[in-house]
Amino acid sequence: MATARDVITCILVSLTMAGAVPASAQTPAKLPVVATFSILADFARNAGGERIKVVALVGPDGDTHVYQPKPADAKELGAARLIVVNGLGLEGWIDRLIKASGAKAPVIVAAKGINPQKMREEGRIGLDPHAWQSIANAKIYVANIRDGLIATDPEGEAVYRANADNYLGKLDALEAEVKREIAKIPPVRRQIITTHDAFGYFGTAYGFRFIAPEGISTETEASARDVAKIIRQIKAQKIPAVFLENVTDPRLVRSIAAESSATVGGTLYSDALSPPNGPASTYIDMMHNNVRELAAALAN
Repeated sequence: MATARDVITCILVSLTMAGAVPASAQTPAKLPVVATFSILADFARNAGGERIKVVALVGPDGDTHVYQPKPADAKELGAARLIVVNGLGLEGWIDRLIKASGAKAPVIVAAKGINPQKMREEGRIGLDPHAWQSIANAKIYVANIRDGLIATDPEGEAVYRANADNYLGKLDALEAEVKREIAKIPPVRRQIITTHDAFGYFGTAYGFRFIAPEGISTETEASARDVAKIIRQIKAQKIPAVFLENVTDPRLVRSIAAESSATVGGTLYSDALSPPNGPASTYIDMMHNNVRELAAALAN
């Protein structure tokens, strides 16, 4: 016959077992995803929502062109279940880093399926990797990332599709807003100078001509002859403004402006988002910021 002490012991054991349910059984662990830079990470967060945890190797205001990987990056890649890269030659360091990390996760090339533009740099023709600067291309990025998440985590398919559809709708609305704002800028004034040539897709999509003295990559240093040519071009074509970029040294643009009498516009976000408290902490905010700065300098 069970004693009162035996009954109490059984109750205590039952309560202990009830409280000992692993956290993982209550809340499934989030899928670890690594993106090479902040814009891709934002796309992944919007497609993945609460089912994933995203790490960006190159953070806010970081320059992916010249990034030097850290030992911690290899650890993140080794733990990842999905790796998201841009492709088109942007991350020259990523293949070596993945190999060194021993990562086994599938790699999604976000720019897959985009019609790449070609550009000249130091006398050579290469692919322009900055395809996200067209919102239509950004939608392809999101679809590729969604499909990668579904392939990696099939149980989350309904969530990933719903998240992506919701975000793609926001990108549709963003494109309509961008086109309305750009329509206020006279076509003749849609010529500007930026530090490096990151806005080719934007220019093609929305009717701008961007002139950059540093070519496609921030690794390329502008020559004195290139700068002199830009200054002559500004004066001859009456280009109204030059713009700073968040990932490059502003001194070159300021020097060109001083020599040419062009206005220095605001900061454009090209290859990276701003920190969370900045004006471009998401892709949508980035596009709003850039169009707002362009319109402020060029509309009149």
